[in-house]
Amino acid sequence: QVQLVESGGGLVQPGGSLRLSCAASGSIFILNTMAWYRQAPGKERELVAAITSGGNTDYADSVKGRFTISGTNAKNTVYLQMNSLKPEDTGVYYCHAVVAPARGYSAMDYWGKGTLVTVSS
Repeated sequence: QVQLVESGGGLVQPGGSLRLSCAASGSIFILNTMAWYRQAPGKERELVAAITSGGNTDYADSVKGRFTISGTNAKNTVYLQMNSLKPEDTGVYYCHAVVAPARGYSAMDYWGKGTLVTVSS
């Protein structure tokens, strides 16, 4: 089993910054991709940013130039640096990972429980 634990959410004023962290632990043989998704009230969950084990990144158009995803393979941890935050960035941010738990096993999707980010004055 794989556990993802997020931290770093909170209340911030528009224009402010927050840094989210997600640590993966448990049975991890290959960690392919880690990503951040968010779900705003009344909306569907959407991809915010993703990073592969090789360091390739992808961002939603709405966050390009403001958010930066990074990770450390050695620590199985991913970060999301969020700058110039806007009220529309408000939502629950979920960590996601694609992990092969052991040799010979297919990769599976794992989710964290989420951390709330509120951008408001």
